[in-house]
Amino acid sequence: MKKILAVLLLLILAINVSFCDGNGEAVDYSYEKAKVLSVTDRNYIENGEEYLVQLVDLEIISGDYKGEKATVENGLSGNFVYKVESKPGMELIVAINDSAEDLEVIITDYSREKYIKWVLILFVAVLLLVGKSKGLKTLITLATTILLIIKFMIPFMLKGYNPIILAIVTAIIITNFTLYFVAGVNKKSFSAIIGTTFGVVISGIIAYIIGLKANMTGLSGMEAGMLMYIPQGVTFDYRGILFAGIILGSLGAVMDVAMSISSSISELYSIDDSLSAKRLFKSGMNVGRDIMGTMANTLILAYTGGSLQLMMIFMAYSTPARKIFNLDIISTEIIRSLAGSMGLILTIPITAAITVFFIKKVHID
Repeated sequence: MKKILAVLLLLILAINVSFCDGNGEAVDYSYEKAKVLSVTDRNYIENGEEYLVQLVDLEIISGDYKGEKATVENGLSGNFVYKVESKPGMELIVAINDSAEDLEVIITDYSREKYIKWVLILFVAVLLLVGKSKGLKTLITLATTILLIIKFMIPFMLKGYNPIILAIVTAIIITNFTLYFVAGVNKKSFSAIIGTTFGVVISGIIAYIIGLKANMTGLSGMEAGMLMYIPQGVTFDYRGILFAGIILGSLGAVMDVAMSISSSISELYSIDDSLSAKRLFKSGMNVGRDIMGTMANTLILAYTGGSLQLMMIFMAYSTPARKIFNLDIISTEIIRSLAGSMGLILTIPITAAITVFFIKKVHID
Protein backbone atom coordinates (compact mmCIF):
# COMPACT_ATOMS: atom_id res chain seq x y z
CA MET A 1 0.00 0.00 0.00
CA LYS A 2 2.83 2.40 0.78
CA LYS A 3 4.32 1.98 -2.70
CA ILE A 4 0.91 2.44 -4.32
CA LEU A 5 0.46 5.67 -2.38
CA ALA A 6 3.91 6.89 -3.38
CA VAL A 7 3.22 6.25 -7.07
CA LEU A 8 -0.14 8.04 -6.94
CA LEU A 9 1.45 10.96 -5.12
CA LEU A 10 4.00 11.31 -7.91
CA LEU A 11 1.21 11.23 -10.49
CA ILE A 12 -0.63 14.11 -8.83
CA LEU A 13 2.12 16.25 -7.32
CA ALA A 14 3.23 18.97 -9.74
CA ILE A 15 6.70 20.44 -9.39
CA ASN A 16 7.39 23.95 -10.74
CA VAL A 17 10.95 24.16 -12.06
CA SER A 18 12.87 27.37 -12.87
CA PHE A 19 15.93 27.70 -15.08
CA CYS A 20 18.39 30.55 -15.40
CA ASP A 21 19.22 32.39 -18.57
CA GLY A 22 22.66 33.59 -19.55
CA ASN A 23 22.37 36.63 -17.25
CA GLY A 24 21.62 34.50 -14.22
CA GLU A 25 17.97 35.59 -14.11
CA ALA A 26 15.23 33.07 -13.46
CA VAL A 27 13.25 31.97 -16.50
CA ASP A 28 9.94 30.16 -16.12
CA TYR A 29 9.25 27.38 -18.59
CA SER A 30 5.98 25.66 -19.37
CA TYR A 31 6.10 21.95 -20.11
CA GLU A 32 4.11 20.50 -22.97
CA LYS A 33 3.94 17.42 -25.17
CA ALA A 34 5.36 17.50 -28.68
CA LYS A 35 5.37 15.00 -31.54
CA VAL A 36 8.50 14.37 -33.59
CA LEU A 37 7.85 14.98 -37.28
CA SER A 38 11.32 14.32 -38.65
CA VAL A 39 14.92 13.92 -37.47
CA THR A 40 18.20 14.82 -39.18
CA ASP A 41 21.41 13.52 -37.61
CA ARG A 42 24.58 15.59 -37.80
CA ASN A 43 28.05 14.69 -36.58
CA TYR A 44 30.66 17.24 -35.58
CA ILE A 45 34.10 17.08 -33.97
CA GLU A 46 35.19 19.18 -31.03
CA ASN A 47 38.54 18.80 -29.23
CA GLY A 48 39.20 15.61 -31.14
CA GLU A 49 35.92 13.98 -30.03
CA GLU A 50 32.96 13.22 -32.26
CA TYR A 51 29.50 14.36 -31.17
CA LEU A 52 26.05 13.67 -32.58
CA VAL A 53 23.43 16.42 -32.78
CA GLN A 54 19.90 15.84 -34.01
CA LEU A 55 17.88 18.51 -35.78
CA VAL A 56 14.37 17.62 -34.66
CA ASP A 57 11.23 19.01 -36.32
CA LEU A 58 8.49 19.10 -33.67
CA GLU A 59 4.80 19.86 -33.45
CA ILE A 60 3.52 20.90 -30.04
CA ILE A 61 0.38 18.89 -29.27
CA SER A 62 -0.75 20.28 -25.89
CA GLY A 63 -1.19 23.59 -24.08
CA ASP A 64 -1.41 27.15 -25.37
CA TYR A 65 0.97 26.49 -28.24
CA LYS A 66 -0.79 23.44 -29.60
CA GLY A 67 -0.25 23.22 -33.35
CA GLU A 68 2.93 25.32 -33.31
CA LYS A 69 5.97 23.81 -35.03
CA ALA A 70 9.63 24.22 -34.14
CA THR A 71 13.04 22.89 -35.13
CA VAL A 72 15.19 22.00 -32.13
CA GLU A 73 18.85 21.07 -31.79
CA ASN A 74 19.04 17.95 -29.65
CA GLY A 75 22.59 17.20 -28.50
CA LEU A 76 23.04 13.55 -27.59
CA SER A 77 25.19 13.56 -24.49
CA GLY A 78 27.49 10.67 -23.77
CA ASN A 79 25.74 10.40 -20.41
CA PHE A 80 22.92 7.87 -20.79
CA VAL A 81 20.91 9.56 -18.01
CA TYR A 82 20.48 12.78 -20.02
CA LYS A 83 20.26 11.22 -23.47
CA VAL A 84 16.90 11.72 -25.21
CA GLU A 85 17.26 10.17 -28.67
CA SER A 86 14.42 11.33 -30.90
CA LYS A 87 12.70 9.30 -33.62
CA PRO A 88 9.89 10.25 -36.03
CA GLY A 89 6.44 9.69 -34.51
CA MET A 90 7.76 9.73 -30.95
CA GLU A 91 6.16 11.95 -28.30
CA LEU A 92 8.47 14.06 -26.13
CA ILE A 93 8.21 16.53 -23.27
CA VAL A 94 9.52 19.98 -24.17
CA ALA A 95 10.20 23.10 -22.11
CA ILE A 96 8.82 26.27 -23.71
CA ASN A 97 9.99 29.80 -22.98
CA ASP A 98 7.88 32.54 -24.57
CA SER A 99 9.67 35.47 -22.92
CA ALA A 100 12.10 35.80 -25.85
CA GLU A 101 11.22 37.22 -29.25
CA ASP A 102 11.19 33.76 -30.78
CA LEU A 103 9.59 30.80 -29.08
CA GLU A 104 12.35 28.83 -27.33
CA VAL A 105 11.77 25.07 -27.21
CA ILE A 106 14.02 22.59 -25.40
CA ILE A 107 13.66 18.80 -25.43
CA THR A 108 13.70 17.60 -21.81
CA ASP A 109 12.47 14.00 -21.69
CA TYR A 110 10.42 11.23 -23.23
CA SER A 111 6.64 11.44 -22.83
CA ARG A 112 5.62 8.60 -20.54
CA GLU A 113 2.30 9.86 -19.18
CA LYS A 114 0.01 7.81 -21.42
CA TYR A 115 1.67 4.58 -20.26
CA ILE A 116 1.32 5.71 -16.65
CA LYS A 117 -2.38 6.41 -17.31
CA TRP A 118 -2.81 2.91 -18.74
CA VAL A 119 -1.22 1.33 -15.68
CA LEU A 120 -3.32 3.53 -13.40
CA ILE A 121 -6.53 2.55 -15.22
CA LEU A 122 -5.51 -1.11 -15.03
CA PHE A 123 -4.80 -0.72 -11.29
CA VAL A 124 -8.25 0.80 -10.68
CA ALA A 125 -9.93 -1.90 -12.79
CA VAL A 126 -8.18 -4.74 -10.94
CA LEU A 127 -8.93 -3.14 -7.58
CA LEU A 128 -12.64 -2.79 -8.38
CA LEU A 129 -12.88 -6.22 -10.03
CA VAL A 130 -11.34 -8.06 -7.10
CA GLY A 131 -12.36 -5.80 -4.24
CA LYS A 132 -15.81 -4.72 -5.50
CA SER A 133 -17.31 -2.37 -2.86
CA LYS A 134 -14.21 -2.70 -0.68
CA GLY A 135 -12.09 -1.83 -3.69
CA LEU A 136 -14.12 1.33 -4.21
CA LYS A 137 -13.65 2.25 -0.56
CA THR A 138 -9.92 1.64 -0.96
CA LEU A 139 -9.80 4.09 -3.88
CA ILE A 140 -11.62 6.71 -1.80
CA THR A 141 -9.25 6.27 1.14
CA LEU A 142 -6.24 6.48 -1.19
CA ALA A 143 -7.57 9.71 -2.70
CA THR A 144 -8.19 11.14 0.77
CA THR A 145 -4.70 10.21 1.93
CA ILE A 146 -3.12 11.84 -1.12
CA LEU A 147 -5.16 15.01 -0.67
CA LEU A 148 -4.21 15.24 3.01
CA ILE A 149 -0.52 14.95 2.18
CA ILE A 150 -0.37 17.33 -0.79
CA LYS A 151 -3.00 19.83 0.38
CA PHE A 152 -2.35 19.85 4.13
CA MET A 153 0.91 18.35 5.32
CA ILE A 154 3.36 19.41 2.59
CA PRO A 155 2.03 23.00 2.19
CA PHE A 156 2.32 23.61 5.94
CA MET A 157 5.79 22.05 6.01
CA LEU A 158 6.79 24.46 3.22
CA LYS A 159 5.64 27.30 5.48
CA GLY A 160 8.03 26.13 8.18
CA TYR A 161 5.62 24.43 10.59
CA ASN A 162 6.87 21.56 12.76
CA PRO A 163 7.07 18.50 10.43
CA ILE A 164 6.76 15.94 13.25
CA ILE A 165 3.53 17.45 14.58
CA LEU A 166 2.16 17.70 11.04
CA ALA A 167 3.06 14.05 10.36
CA ILE A 168 1.39 12.90 13.60
CA VAL A 169 -1.79 14.88 12.87
CA THR A 170 -1.86 13.59 9.29
CA ALA A 171 -1.28 10.00 10.45
CA ILE A 172 -4.12 10.25 13.00
CA ILE A 173 -6.56 11.61 10.41
CA ILE A 174 -5.56 9.01 7.81
CA THR A 175 -5.84 6.16 10.33
CA ASN A 176 -9.25 7.20 11.65
CA PHE A 177 -10.76 7.88 8.24
CA THR A 178 -9.33 4.74 6.58
CA LEU A 179 -10.27 2.24 9.27
CA TYR A 180 -13.69 3.67 10.08
CA PHE A 181 -14.57 4.07 6.39
CA VAL A 182 -13.39 0.60 5.36
CA ALA A 183 -14.45 -1.43 8.43
CA GLY A 184 -17.21 0.74 9.90
CA VAL A 185 -17.58 2.40 13.29
CA ASN A 186 -17.21 -0.49 15.73
CA LYS A 187 -14.96 -1.95 18.43
CA LYS A 188 -12.80 -3.66 15.81
CA SER A 189 -11.96 -0.40 14.07
CA PHE A 190 -11.48 1.49 17.32
CA SER A 191 -9.06 -1.16 18.61
CA ALA A 192 -7.10 -1.08 15.33
CA ILE A 193 -6.89 2.73 15.49
CA ILE A 194 -5.47 2.66 19.01
CA GLY A 195 -3.03 -0.13 18.10
CA THR A 196 -1.90 1.76 14.98
CA THR A 197 -1.39 4.97 16.94
CA PHE A 198 0.76 3.22 19.54
CA GLY A 199 2.80 1.42 16.87
CA VAL A 200 3.52 4.56 14.85
CA VAL A 201 4.34 6.61 17.94
CA ILE A 202 6.73 3.90 19.15
CA SER A 203 8.46 3.90 15.75
CA GLY A 204 8.81 7.66 15.86
CA ILE A 205 10.12 7.74 19.44
CA ILE A 206 12.70 5.02 18.81
CA ALA A 207 13.89 6.72 15.61
CA TYR A 208 13.99 10.13 17.33
CA ILE A 209 16.02 8.98 20.33
CA ILE A 210 18.47 6.88 18.31
CA GLY A 211 18.66 9.56 15.64
CA LEU A 212 19.68 12.20 18.16
CA LYS A 213 22.29 9.92 19.71
CA ALA A 214 23.65 8.97 16.28
CA ASN A 215 23.78 12.64 15.16
CA MET A 216 21.53 12.02 12.18
CA THR A 217 21.23 15.29 10.26
CA GLY A 218 18.35 14.60 7.89
CA LEU A 219 20.61 15.83 5.07
CA SER A 220 21.64 12.44 3.73
CA GLY A 221 19.61 12.64 0.52
CA MET A 222 20.07 14.89 -2.50
CA GLU A 223 16.51 16.19 -2.04
CA ALA A 224 17.38 17.71 1.34
CA GLY A 225 20.11 19.78 -0.29
CA MET A 226 17.69 20.91 -3.00
CA LEU A 227 15.24 22.11 -0.32
CA MET A 228 17.79 24.72 0.75
CA TYR A 229 17.28 26.59 -2.52
CA ILE A 230 13.49 26.56 -2.92
CA PRO A 231 11.91 29.97 -3.64
CA GLN A 232 9.92 30.08 -0.37
CA GLY A 233 13.12 30.85 1.55
CA VAL A 234 12.13 28.76 4.58
CA THR A 235 14.66 27.40 7.07
CA PHE A 236 13.64 23.78 7.53
CA ASP A 237 14.07 21.37 10.41
CA TYR A 238 15.67 18.67 8.27
CA ARG A 239 15.93 16.22 11.13
CA GLY A 240 12.25 16.76 11.86
CA ILE A 241 11.40 16.11 8.20
CA LEU A 242 13.36 12.86 8.44
CA PHE A 243 11.38 11.70 11.50
CA ALA A 244 8.12 12.82 9.89
CA GLY A 245 9.00 10.57 6.94
CA ILE A 246 9.62 7.66 9.31
CA ILE A 247 6.20 8.16 10.91
CA LEU A 248 4.40 8.21 7.57
CA GLY A 249 6.57 5.43 6.14
CA SER A 250 5.62 3.01 8.90
CA LEU A 251 1.94 4.01 9.02
CA GLY A 252 0.68 1.79 6.19
CA ALA A 253 2.29 -1.43 7.40
CA VAL A 254 1.38 -0.79 11.05
CA MET A 255 -2.24 -0.06 10.07
CA ASP A 256 -2.42 -3.32 8.09
CA VAL A 257 -1.10 -5.34 11.04
CA ALA A 258 -3.40 -3.65 13.57
CA MET A 259 -6.48 -4.21 11.41
CA SER A 260 -5.55 -7.85 10.74
CA ILE A 261 -5.13 -8.61 14.45
CA SER A 262 -8.29 -6.77 15.50
CA SER A 263 -10.33 -8.33 12.70
CA SER A 264 -9.16 -11.89 13.40
CA ILE A 265 -9.94 -11.64 17.13
CA SER A 266 -13.36 -10.10 16.43
CA GLU A 267 -14.15 -12.83 13.92
CA LEU A 268 -13.18 -15.57 16.38
CA TYR A 269 -15.38 -14.04 19.06
CA SER A 270 -18.33 -13.74 16.65
CA ILE A 271 -18.05 -17.49 15.96
CA ASP A 272 -17.63 -18.53 19.59
CA ASP A 273 -18.39 -15.92 22.24
CA SER A 274 -17.52 -18.39 25.00
CA LEU A 275 -13.80 -18.05 24.31
CA SER A 276 -11.92 -16.58 27.23
CA ALA A 277 -9.97 -13.36 27.10
CA LYS A 278 -6.75 -15.30 27.47
CA ARG A 279 -7.64 -17.61 24.58
CA LEU A 280 -8.62 -14.73 22.31
CA PHE A 281 -5.40 -12.89 23.13
CA LYS A 282 -3.34 -16.00 22.41
CA SER A 283 -5.12 -16.49 19.05
CA GLY A 284 -4.46 -12.85 18.14
CA MET A 285 -0.78 -13.28 18.99
CA ASN A 286 -0.56 -16.44 16.87
CA VAL A 287 -1.99 -14.58 13.89
CA GLY A 288 0.32 -11.66 14.59
CA ARG A 289 3.41 -13.85 14.68
CA ASP A 290 2.51 -15.24 11.26
CA ILE A 291 2.14 -11.70 9.90
CA MET A 292 5.20 -10.36 11.68
CA GLY A 293 7.89 -12.00 9.56
CA THR A 294 6.52 -10.96 6.19
CA MET A 295 5.52 -7.44 7.24
CA ALA A 296 8.88 -6.70 8.88
CA ASN A 297 10.52 -7.89 5.67
CA THR A 298 8.18 -5.63 3.71
CA LEU A 299 9.33 -2.56 5.63
CA ILE A 300 13.02 -3.38 5.46
CA LEU A 301 12.89 -4.31 1.77
CA ALA A 302 10.93 -1.16 0.95
CA TYR A 303 13.52 1.04 2.66
CA THR A 304 16.62 -0.76 1.40
CA GLY A 305 15.30 -1.37 -2.12
CA GLY A 306 15.75 2.30 -2.90
CA SER A 307 19.42 2.05 -1.91
CA LEU A 308 20.18 -0.94 -4.13
CA GLN A 309 22.36 0.99 -6.61
CA LEU A 310 24.30 2.60 -3.77
CA MET A 311 24.93 -0.83 -2.22
CA MET A 312 26.20 -2.10 -5.57
CA ILE A 313 28.65 0.82 -5.74
CA PHE A 314 29.96 0.01 -2.27
CA MET A 315 30.48 -3.63 -3.17
CA ALA A 316 32.08 -2.77 -6.52
CA TYR A 317 34.69 -0.61 -4.77
CA SER A 318 35.08 -2.99 -1.78
CA THR A 319 34.20 -0.18 0.63
CA PRO A 320 34.97 -1.18 4.25
CA ALA A 321 31.90 -2.09 6.32
CA ARG A 322 32.85 0.38 9.04
CA LYS A 323 32.77 3.24 6.54
CA ILE A 324 29.48 2.07 5.03
CA PHE A 325 27.56 1.72 8.29
CA ASN A 326 28.74 5.09 9.58
CA LEU A 327 27.66 7.03 6.49
CA ASP A 328 24.70 9.31 7.23
CA ILE A 329 22.64 7.99 4.32
CA ILE A 330 23.15 4.33 5.31
CA SER A 331 22.71 4.76 9.07
CA THR A 332 19.56 6.75 8.37
CA GLU A 333 18.04 3.92 6.34
CA ILE A 334 19.05 1.30 8.93
CA ILE A 335 17.52 3.23 11.82
CA ARG A 336 14.43 4.02 9.73
CA SER A 337 13.95 0.33 8.83
CA LEU A 338 14.53 -1.08 12.30
CA ALA A 339 12.48 1.58 14.11
CA GLY A 340 9.56 0.97 11.76
CA SER A 341 9.86 -2.79 12.19
CA MET A 342 9.94 -2.53 15.99
CA GLY A 343 6.84 -0.35 15.96
CA LEU A 344 5.15 -2.91 13.71
CA ILE A 345 6.11 -5.85 15.94
CA LEU A 346 4.96 -4.12 19.14
CA THR A 347 1.66 -3.25 17.47
CA ILE A 348 0.72 -6.94 17.59
CA PRO A 349 0.45 -7.45 21.38
CA ILE A 350 -0.87 -3.91 21.92
CA THR A 351 -3.69 -4.35 19.39
CA ALA A 352 -4.48 -7.86 20.59
CA ALA A 353 -4.77 -6.70 24.21
CA ILE A 354 -6.88 -3.65 23.34
CA THR A 355 -9.21 -5.66 21.08
CA VAL A 356 -9.79 -8.32 23.72
CA PHE A 357 -10.35 -5.64 26.35
CA PHE A 358 -13.09 -3.97 24.32
CA ILE A 359 -14.69 -7.27 23.34
CA LYS A 360 -14.63 -8.93 26.75
CA LYS A 361 -14.56 -5.83 28.95
CA VAL A 362 -11.77 -7.42 31.01
CA HIS A 363 -8.01 -6.93 31.36
CA ILE A 364 -5.53 -9.53 30.12
CA ASP A 365 -3.85 -11.47 32.92
